[in-house]
Amino acid sequence: MKNVLQEIIKKNKQREQEAAAARQAEIDSPTTPDNRRRFLKKTALGGMALTSLFGLSFEDSMAQTTSKVQKTSAPSDLKITDMRYCFTAVMGGTAIIRIDTNQGIYGLGEVRDAADPRYALMLKSRILGENPCNVERIFKIIKQFGGQARQAGGVCAVEMALWDLCGKAYNVPAWQLLGGRYRDSIRVYADTPESSSPEEQLKRIKFRTETQGYTWLKMDVSINELKNIPGTLVNPDIMKQGSSQWQGGYMSYSNTKHPFTGIQITEKGLDELAKIVENVRSMVGYEIPMSTDHYGHFDVNNCIRLGKALDKYRLAWLEDMVPWQMTEQHKTITDALETPTTTGEDIYLLEYFKPLIDVHAVDIIHPDLVSSGGLLETKRIGDYAEEKGISMAMHQAGTPVSFMANVHCAAATQNFLALEHHSVDLEWWEGLVKTTDGKKIIEKGFAPVPLSPGLGIELVDEELKKHLDPRDTTYFAPTKEWDTKRSHDRTWS
Repeated sequence: MKNVLQEIIKKNKQREQEAAAARQAEIDSPTTPDNRRRFLKKTALGGMALTSLFGLSFEDSMAQTTSKVQKTSAPSDLKITDMRYCFTAVMGGTAIIRIDTNQGIYGLGEVRDAADPRYALMLKSRILGENPCNVERIFKIIKQFGGQARQAGGVCAVEMALWDLCGKAYNVPAWQLLGGRYRDSIRVYADTPESSSPEEQLKRIKFRTETQGYTWLKMDVSINELKNIPGTLVNPDIMKQGSSQWQGGYMSYSNTKHPFTGIQITEKGLDELAKIVENVRSMVGYEIPMSTDHYGHFDVNNCIRLGKALDKYRLAWLEDMVPWQMTEQHKTITDALETPTTTGEDIYLLEYFKPLIDVHAVDIIHPDLVSSGGLLETKRIGDYAEEKGISMAMHQAGTPVSFMANVHCAAATQNFLALEHHSVDLEWWEGLVKTTDGKKIIEKGFAPVPLSPGLGIELVDEELKKHLDPRDTTYFAPTKEWDTKRSHDRTWS
């Protein structure tokens, strides 16, 4: 056993020496930009190596572990002193929160798109005075205040900001705190744009794949496309009870779960939807994975009929065909189709993913980090799915803050497939932040994994102020009204 350990030590020392040499060569190169050179000199490329665990004394191990801690930060003495927010115009209203500390460093988080920032603000009184580096402890304090979908937005925003803070305090990227990275770049998938003509759509798709460089696309295949085509739907009038699939009163189509609408798709309707997919597939080709979603609200039998009509196009997945809570129906659909299925963007916590994963009700899980519980909980979800032979894609429709949090989580999760980017055509989106290592957020359809501390980004104040939601244009104003805790939170007697 000792010989084996010595061999491990030897190999790891050799790898460390090679990495150090490569780093020094880049520092010495005259083509290396100054900001990159400064970054390489001061940034840790990894945590404590196996050599420190096996081959060094306790004192040497401690010296190595603490050598890369921010000199301006004493992590054990950090305390949360404030939480503030701004409300951006991304996706119709997405809040960014900032958690401040007694040492001047702060962490950024994000409340999910279309969720109320007060989901986060109500947690302020529960976390003031806590050490932000105790991420799991704080998460357990606040997780009872999260719910499914956007109701989890506050808990996830706080958790995200804590990892940003903790990474800055210890001078390591967030992915390092999650256990290290499996990949250097994250594959991003983008929506395929709709257009009024095949020629215009082909032009837009070429812009996606050739100019922007995306290698994975997603498109809607919605019964909304059939509303004005006679003979394609049974019972379509229910769709008039509300302005869309997303808006309407409690008893409208938008709030009626799939099995209860009475809508059926006729053979003509299936042919029309298949034509939409065939048209895009013929433009994209088969080398690029193409996912689909937003089909509309209809029952499991029609889900299967639609899925079988689309099987031949070898889609990457069928997403959220029925509500995520309907585990048995998801399994029925999955077992009936060749095309992979997925759900998960509205699920909060691993415990609610487990029923789907345990019975293989879907082929792919699809958490949204700002609903699923944050970085660590999402990694746990991915790791649990991996044990059951299920892969993970990641839903994301927010600002660059949540995007970068997803990048760190994806880097640390082995069974990851691709990460959604929902603001591909929003020209000002990337400019809301700047990366602290000088890299682009997205380059040719991939997001480079940051090597800089925390989430690796800073807000660009002047740009962010241009793109606030008109309903609330305050910018990280004081939130004193949320300082005081006014209830007893324990959930047991």
